[in-house]
Amino acid sequence: MKEITVKAADEELNTVIAFVTEQLEAVECPMKAQMQLEVAVEELFVNIAHYAYAPEIGNATIRTEITADTAEITFIDSGKFYDPLAKPDPDVTLSAEERQIGGLGIYMVKKSMDDVRYEYTDGKNVLTIVKKFV
Repeated sequence: MKEITVKAADEELNTVIAFVTEQLEAVECPMKAQMQLEVAVEELFVNIAHYAYAPEIGNATIRTEITADTAEITFIDSGKFYDPLAKPDPDVTLSAEERQIGGLGIYMVKKSMDDVRYEYTDGKNVLTIVKKFV
């Protein structure tokens, strides 16, 4: 397991993506899975950066457990309580104009990952995504 703690701010996104990508490349993660994971990491980290502590800035910890066939990435913040999995999925059969704003990013994460879990523990939001490579 490896982890990195950074300011939950947009300017740290490249650091977070590089941290995850380096580990995925070390196990020769298939490109499709790597791209799906990178998109999910970007979506989740940017959500933390924009909403967890607003208008302040706090920290976010990204913890990884990556093996030859699975990536498990956990996002931890001490910001406002928010369970992104509690909100219903958007109705993607509606046109963009008819849909309510928000929720599409987490929906895409849920659809592209094998597992997405959320818990609120010790005053912290803990969101974990899991992607199997095989």
